[in-house]
Amino acid sequence: MHPYRTHTCAQLSADQVGETVRLSGWIHRKRDHGGVLFVDLRDHYGITQIVADSDSAALPVLEGLRIESVVTIEGTVKARVAETVNANLATGAIEVFARAVTVQSAAEELPMPVADEQPYPEDIRLKYRFLDLRRETLHKNIMTRVAVIADMRARMNAAGFNEFSTPILTASSPEGARDFLVPSRIHAGKFYALPQAPQQYKQLLMVAGFDRYFQIAPCFRDEDPRADRLPGEFYQLDLEMSFVTQEEVWETMEPVIQGTFAAFAGDKAVTPAGDFPRIPYDEAMLKYGSDKPDLRNPLIISDVSSHFTQSGFGLFEKIVGGGGVVRAIPAPATHEKSRKFFDDMNDWARREGFAGLGYVTRKSGEFGGPIAKNHGPERMAELYAELGLGDNDGLFFAAGKAADAAKLAGAARIRIGEELGLVDESRFALCWIVDFPFYEWNEDEKKVDFSHNPFSMPQGGIDALEGQDPLTIKAFQYDLVCNGYEIASGSIRNHKPETMVKAFEIVGLSKADVEERFGGMYRAFQYGAPPHGGMAAGVDRIIMLLCGAKNLREISLFPMNQRAEDLLMGAPSPAEPRSLRELHLRVVEPQAKPVG
Repeated sequence: MHPYRTHTCAQLSADQVGETVRLSGWIHRKRDHGGVLFVDLRDHYGITQIVADSDSAALPVLEGLRIESVVTIEGTVKARVAETVNANLATGAIEVFARAVTVQSAAEELPMPVADEQPYPEDIRLKYRFLDLRRETLHKNIMTRVAVIADMRARMNAAGFNEFSTPILTASSPEGARDFLVPSRIHAGKFYALPQAPQQYKQLLMVAGFDRYFQIAPCFRDEDPRADRLPGEFYQLDLEMSFVTQEEVWETMEPVIQGTFAAFAGDKAVTPAGDFPRIPYDEAMLKYGSDKPDLRNPLIISDVSSHFTQSGFGLFEKIVGGGGVVRAIPAPATHEKSRKFFDDMNDWARREGFAGLGYVTRKSGEFGGPIAKNHGPERMAELYAELGLGDNDGLFFAAGKAADAAKLAGAARIRIGEELGLVDESRFALCWIVDFPFYEWNEDEKKVDFSHNPFSMPQGGIDALEGQDPLTIKAFQYDLVCNGYEIASGSIRNHKPETMVKAFEIVGLSKADVEERFGGMYRAFQYGAPPHGGMAAGVDRIIMLLCGAKNLREISLFPMNQRAEDLLMGAPSPAEPRSLRELHLRVVEPQAKPVG
């Protein structure tokens, strides 16, 4: 007999009744029924109920052990009586009568519970992550992660992609975030960077003629953490294709992404491959106030500025006359809502940093609120008719500069949809956001800057760069969005050196700058570069959505906390003086802030 186990804790059934077996695992729970002890023994695979009574030499040993001790149990499989069968447990038809027990490792008193799933302070959970990972939900999420990544790999291989590993130590990249720098011991005063993404390497693979690349790629960005972004590192399904249009990228990747979602969606519906809506960026910002819209929310934002060019409501008339806009967000069937609902929405907008969120109420065709009173019932009726609103629908307004109004309207759309229970939680709604602006205005630096990916191909090519207002140029760039989260981003790449130089000149970089910063790619493009494009899908975000988690730390093995600290391993930590000398580094302590 195997020294530790003949079966896992999920394998035994009525077929093994009467057999002598050996199981190993953790003591999950204990229940003392006065001389009869029940123990739930847990391993990676499941739970088996162990029974010991006064006839068993195992009883005193098990009684003296704490929860989460590791033991090996040898005993006899017995059938449970009908009324004690646990249909929710794979081994619920049997139990094992313990005849002998070997203590493999006794546990100390636990700093946090394992068997119970109640919330617990995050700093304790992260410091004792090895205990946290024993919890059922987190353990299940991690195994879902393993399965999702395996599924992605299989689908990419089936689609004709080859997996390549690109370097981890590389040069700094203009991806928009801070690099993690690694000092060179050999080259004093010089630094490697951890890759923010394998962007340049995957493009160079296309130039090298490999045609279809993918990688489950680790990426490193020194960014502030948030719920949908881990500090430090994350993983993406990175891919690139040669001789493709953006439509071919979409047609290739929709079955992969949709297939993975469908495989793990349970009873939730998933947008069919081939039916992902393709929404231009400008349309998304108007209708949804966001470039990552949640299409499960049926509310549509409308521009109603024309209704307020001449209005008794002076504030809106002044905003529109000054070049601003008025956006309207419907609130259907709110006739039974009290005035407090509308006032609370206005207060929420102010807490979010906006001037306020105007509103109109309507009950049985009667308009209410200051905006309706000043604008007049006839004009309000015209506005409602244009928007297709009914006699009992409310309406919220976001007014101001176009960007500010879009931001407020988008946030209000989300909140109203949630407050009114309009979001369809039973599906994963996927769509492409396309035709992103190639450039944007950098207000801080008072200059034109790249809005998305500097290596993208502008629509119209070099002719557009030479003949158009930069802020009107669109790019062959696209994002894949699911339920309000950006889960992938990509583009058709700029593969022509003269177009690449011109694109960077517009943001203030010279040809010499391009050669210095992106010399490898610039040189490669002069020796025959195929048209190519691709994307990168956020593995962590996809898994978070599929697991129904609200935070990426709930689907990651050993994450950092909100302050980018690894509480388990004690990172970051000071370097030894000897190490600093070898790396030609000296630590400069931050200056203390002046008092008063």
